[in-house]
Parts: sequence; C-alpha cells; structure tokens
Amino acid sequence: MAVVPITRNEDEGGGMYHEMIMNLGSKCIWIPGPVIIGAGPSGLAVAACLKERGVPFLILEKESCVGSLWKLKTYDRLQLHLPKKFCELPYMPFPPEFPEYPTKEQFISYLEAYAKHFSIKPKFRQVVGSASYDSSLGFWRVKSNECEYMCRWLIVATGENAEPVLPDIPGISDFKGRVLHGSKYRDGAEFKGNKVLVVGCGNSGMEISLDLCNNCARVSLVVRDKLHILPREIFGTSTFGLSMWLMKWFPLKYVDKFLLLCSRMTLGDTKRNGIKRPEIGPIEQKNSTGKTPVLDIGAFAKIKSGQIKVVSGIRRFTTYGAEFADGHVEEFDSVVLATGYRSNVTSWLKEDNFFNQKDGYPKNPFPNNWKGRNGLYGVGFTKRGLLGASFDAKRVAEDISRRWNSETKHLRIKA
Repeated sequence: MAVVPITRNEDEGGGMYHEMIMNLGSKCIWIPGPVIIGAGPSGLAVAACLKERGVPFLILEKESCVGSLWKLKTYDRLQLHLPKKFCELPYMPFPPEFPEYPTKEQFISYLEAYAKHFSIKPKFRQVVGSASYDSSLGFWRVKSNECEYMCRWLIVATGENAEPVLPDIPGISDFKGRVLHGSKYRDGAEFKGNKVLVVGCGNSGMEISLDLCNNCARVSLVVRDKLHILPREIFGTSTFGLSMWLMKWFPLKYVDKFLLLCSRMTLGDTKRNGIKRPEIGPIEQKNSTGKTPVLDIGAFAKIKSGQIKVVSGIRRFTTYGAEFADGHVEEFDSVVLATGYRSNVTSWLKEDNFFNQKDGYPKNPFPNNWKGRNGLYGVGFTKRGLLGASFDAKRVAEDISRRWNSETKHLRIKA
C-alpha cells in the first residue's frame, strides 16, 4: 500500500491537519483530530470548544451553509422560543442590541458570526453515506459523496431535527389541494383567503396557525393529543427562566402546579377550547417524554376568539378535504404538516450500541447521553434545545482534549 502524506498549511476545517492519500482505489483522507458531522448549532458549538483547547478537527456538512435547518427550512416569522441567554453557544454571547427573543435572521447572523469568530470552516456539500468503526485499524471510516475520511474520534452533531416527519395519513395522496411540510412553509401571505388545515399542534404548528390567521387565511388546527400550553412569560419574566429558578428551591411537582396555576390565570381553561391537558405537569412531561410544552405568543387568543378552529384527529383525507375522528367532513384548499422532524443517524451510522435504532437518539438518557464506545460522541440529542447542545459540546471537547493531549505527549516523549 502506497501512502503519500500531504501537509496542508491553511486552517481548513478549523484546525491544521495532515492528509494521507492511500492508494486503495479511492481517495482516503486521514484526520488526526475528530470528524464532526453537521454544521448546525451543535456542530459549531463542539468545534469552538475543541478550538479553545487546541484540538484540530474537520466538520462535514451536507448543505452549503452553517445552520442549514434555520436558514433553509424554517418559516420567516420564527423567533427563539426562549430568551437569548438560554440559547447562547459556548464562549460567545448574543450581541447586546439583539432583542430578548432573537428572530430567525438574527439567529442565523449569530451562527455565521460564531463560525467566523472561531475560524470554523466546514467542508460543505459533503453528504455522509456511512460511518463505521474499523476494529482492525482502530479508526472510524466516514464515507461521503466525495471521498473517505479516517479518524480516531467521530462526533455526531446532526441533531434531533435532521429530516422532516411526513405522516402516512389515509387518503393524503388523493387530496387535490396543496400539501406541504412545515419545512417548506415560509409566509402566510401566499395563503390569503385560503382555507388551511394545520396538522400538528406543537410550537411550530401554533405559530404557523397564527401566521396564517394574521394573513387572512381561514385556519383549522388538528389537536389529536393532550398538550400543555403555557404563556411565554409570567409576570414579565420568561416562563422557562422562572421555572429553572424555582426548580432550585422547590420540588418539581410544586413548580408544575405553580406553572399550571399561572397558565390558568393568564390563558383560562384550555379544555373549554378543545385542548385537554395531560395528567402530568409540563416539566415532568418534558423530562419523562421529551415533549415540549407550547409557549404561547398569541395563537391561543385566536383559538378563544374562534379565528383558529380546533378540530379532532384526522380519520382520512378526501379528494377535497378531510374526515375527522368525530365524523364530520370539511373541505380545505391547503394542508400544512407541522409534524416536526426526527434524527436520521441510524440511516448512515453503522453501529448499534450508542444510538437507539428505533428513534436515532442515544440509548442512555441525559446527562449520560454524550459518549459512546470507540471514540464515538453525540452532541445535540438531549431534548433540551440549544442549552443542552452547549452542555454536550463542552463535555465532549473536554474528554477528547484529555485524550488528544495524552496521545500527543506520548508521541513527543517517544520521539
């Protein structure tokens, strides 16, 4: 086997590295530090943490930009659901002039500035087809559409929202109107005057319904399951921030009771408007199932006024509308599937010890969800948003840094 080392002087991928072209019939590149899959917030966070510790790395990103989910697959009116202090990536706060809840465009500009500040330069348009651990060599082999990379450590940072969930509802292929996933929805102006059915009542479904309503569409919102709706702020303070502070002093069940009391005082009894609450409280539900409560920014007022109509689960689609679980049938011009996203890790990562094959999440729950075997790590799979991703990034970088410094020191002594 002929091996030709090539030294690159430019700081490509965020750290200086050496390449080896192996004569195996295809290009094979050796990366001495970790390979990071994904240049979204999780990938950028762990890259910055590695950069601060002097560990070289390479980021592979399938799209042509950082933060591609935010830039390419979100609606225009999107804002961060939590205050900016809970959404900062490590070592760099948001600009002080940004509002408490930054907009989509502001968050994208923050990610781009973050990458520039830490000189993080991903390799774009690198679609990873497979990644597997070669036990005979002791390295990971990562195959993209261009070449193969070999590395000691592999960091999966593709996150919880890698691909859209498209539900298989009976008759949906026969519906003659427009059907699009929330990842394709941009602005309600193009639906003016339309009768629109929104499927999915999480934060995205609620906000898309509000946007449609504000653009003079006639909106029906499918609410199939029980859910918690909370005001985004209580007494002028972030509901999320307040709950985190209360959790330091009181048991979870009492904090949940307080949040539900405040919600009833602010929003009223949601059951009267067709939205039943789960038996367990919002924080307990989040911790046990990962399901996030809706933080209301105005959609529920539209529901109470009748401008957004709550409908039951769909039994089947018809040619021009839908039949619902309660038996009634309505016609619609368009359907927006606000049915969320899922992890796609198991479609390309060839291992079954760390990630669950069923849902693509680490098998171990938070906070022990970040490290697997053979130098495999995960960042951004906590079901705790950007705060959880930052927590993961720091722990992963610290662990790899210790190993990197130990191996580098050993090589220097040996030399």
